[in-house]
Amino acid sequence: MIRVGIIGGTGYTGGELLRLLLMHPQAEIKAVTSRKLAGKPVDSAHPNLKGLIDLPFVDANPDRIAEQCDLAFTAVPHGAAMAVVPDLVSRGLRVIDLSADYRLPAARFEQVYNKKHTDPREAVYGLPELHPEVKGAQVVGNPGCYPTGANLACAPLVARGLVSRVVVDAKSGISGAGQEPTETTHYPNVAQNVRPYNITAHRHLSEIQQELGRLDSGTKVHFTPHVIPSVRGILSTAHLFLKEPLAEEEIRKTYEQFYAGKPFVRLNKVSLAHVRGSNFCDIAFEAEKGSDRVVVVSAIDNMVKGASGQAIQNMNIMCGLDERTGLWTSGLPP
Repeated sequence: MIRVGIIGGTGYTGGELLRLLLMHPQAEIKAVTSRKLAGKPVDSAHPNLKGLIDLPFVDANPDRIAEQCDLAFTAVPHGAAMAVVPDLVSRGLRVIDLSADYRLPAARFEQVYNKKHTDPREAVYGLPELHPEVKGAQVVGNPGCYPTGANLACAPLVARGLVSRVVVDAKSGISGAGQEPTETTHYPNVAQNVRPYNITAHRHLSEIQQELGRLDSGTKVHFTPHVIPSVRGILSTAHLFLKEPLAEEEIRKTYEQFYAGKPFVRLNKVSLAHVRGSNFCDIAFEAEKGSDRVVVVSAIDNMVKGASGQAIQNMNIMCGLDERTGLWTSGLPP
């Protein structure tokens, strides 16, 4: 049994970690922390878990967490994890960080997030379909939600050196912005609307560039996100401009071979409803006739494969379990 702690258990990602881990046959939640709600029941912040968990929130005491846990998830704001992770690692815990603190090299993080990085350790980027070295990692930087959908859509063709340029247009449900209301997520501004934001300079672009650049440094990458009136899900439309035309059958073969043995990536009809609540990434493609353009569309649940589900997938791999353990469930249509 894996003894698990969640550092920062009151937000959306913390709540989703709790929901999924409570169904995991090999994980036992031993500690859930919150500075504001310490001493109060966990289900006071997550009423959907009433009757499923009987723990109070506790302060994030590293010694206590280390005594109780083998592995910790840090589900805290960007810039806060780097103040917690060193104490956990020094006490022997393995850590999966759901913030941005360990997704990028420290120097790049400082440029993108305009924060000083105080723990520039080497961590593994936790997109397991591209990084099998997750298995031996001490610290995993769980990917952002947009980069998960975008990188999985593009990786097979980019890895073959076939792509000169990628343009990703992504649309996300409002839960991706977190619990705190903002102008972008305010209901009257979102309902019956589609809103582009950070049109050419969203901070998740750096993760997409990093991962696709690792596969082929010559591929140019562009990204624009939108918020749509949906709670969950990200649909990414990636326009891949090839160096030479490729038949659809060859494209299909490329994706099937690249994701062979990767159970959470499916070539499938793409719909947010098909993946909502699940850890799947569904991918479909179409090659434009008489053109160098291939359009690849991916769909994920931003709270599961885009955050907490992927973190548990990483935990499974790190702990020698089948990566599907506790996650092998369908989406929730309609």
